[in-house]
Amino acid sequence: MDWYWQVDGWMVLAGALCAMSCALVGNFLVLRRLSLIGDAISHAVLPGIAAAYLWTGSRSTWIAMVGAAIVGVLTVWLTEFIRRYGRVEESAAIGVVFTAMFALGLMMIARTDHVDLDPSCVLYGNLETIVLDTVATPLGAVPRVVLELGCIFLLNSVLIVVLYKEWTLSTFDAGLAAAQGISPAFFHYLLAAMVAVTCIVAFRAVGNILVIAMLIVPPSIAYLCCSRLSNMILFSLVAAIAVALFGHIAAITIPHMFGFKSANSAAMMALVSGVLLVMAIFGSGKGGIVVQWLARQRLARRILSEDILALLYRQTESQTHPPQGLTQPQGLTQSEIAKKLKSHPSKIAAAVRDMVQRGYVASWDGACLLTDEGLRYAQNLIRSHRQWEQYLSLEVGVSDPRLHAQAESFEHYTDSKMRDELDRVIGAAPTDPHGKHIPPESS
Repeated sequence: MDWYWQVDGWMVLAGALCAMSCALVGNFLVLRRLSLIGDAISHAVLPGIAAAYLWTGSRSTWIAMVGAAIVGVLTVWLTEFIRRYGRVEESAAIGVVFTAMFALGLMMIARTDHVDLDPSCVLYGNLETIVLDTVATPLGAVPRVVLELGCIFLLNSVLIVVLYKEWTLSTFDAGLAAAQGISPAFFHYLLAAMVAVTCIVAFRAVGNILVIAMLIVPPSIAYLCCSRLSNMILFSLVAAIAVALFGHIAAITIPHMFGFKSANSAAMMALVSGVLLVMAIFGSGKGGIVVQWLARQRLARRILSEDILALLYRQTESQTHPPQGLTQPQGLTQSEIAKKLKSHPSKIAAAVRDMVQRGYVASWDGACLLTDEGLRYAQNLIRSHRQWEQYLSLEVGVSDPRLHAQAESFEHYTDSKMRDELDRVIGAAPTDPHGKHIPPESS
């Protein structure tokens, strides 16, 4: 890998500043379920840019930003207008507005002489040539795009930090925000203006594809991994930096492995962001597919273990009564347990091994027996089960055939506090609807 800090370093910095600027506003797009609005604004700013040029005759980025901000707010207003009075769903309104605005922008540019519009630059940007346009600073020559993106990142950061409370309230509870004198509509349109300004500054360097990706993907990754807004914003910034760095490295290394030239860095950054999003979907600790699968497996093993304990308790209960007098009960073999619970023998064997290690079950002469600790645990399970049967019978009116299945579902999620409440509601009934003894609480 040939790495030249004078070129590659500026490209990564520009990509990171762009990604972080987009991620800051993108967090609120994702949380407000306005991700498609970001795509719409990024396309609809074109007539604003064209109008700013026609009005002033200048290609200045800052003049284009004003035009883009105005059109961004107009795009949101038109979308709301069509959705409310046209009685169509929001996605349809967005589609109508941004395609119409984009087409209008193309027509305005086509009617203007001496305006160059390179489709590849619009899509992918021109990160590779940013070092050709520099500005002298006290620290040396700095690419103009880096300064512009740095200013936008600073502007977005200040607006979010200074108005953090207002952003939070208007995003999560617009009604409460309005009650406290905060205008949700104002922040809705302010967000649209920030998105539009960010898009126009980033377009020249990284193009439309990366801007749209950075508006949504880093915030989505952070949303999958974080539960607090502050953590989400910080995590999205880290993800944005990672996308810029690894995307550029991938662009200059992976194509060479297959005998090709370097790929476009902005396009590769967008690709890497997608890869990171897929990784977050699978591996997120908050609710990734793998984490959810493992949680379901743990829950299934716990429920199976508790079903085995309850079965062994009923087995001993059928031999001696009351259950507190159990001394030398006859246990059940693993094959008998598997048959009664209609479960695979390997799952039963794994659950029994786990309960033996935890001290709930002992194996004697090939049979499984409850230990004293296992007996106490199982007794509370049976108590929960029969309390629920009594409660469902008295309070809900569930028919008799459904009592057992419903109670069996609830017993696995019932703690001592809930058992006390159930006992109060059913009047400390000594038996369930089937006449079976409800055992006392075991501690």
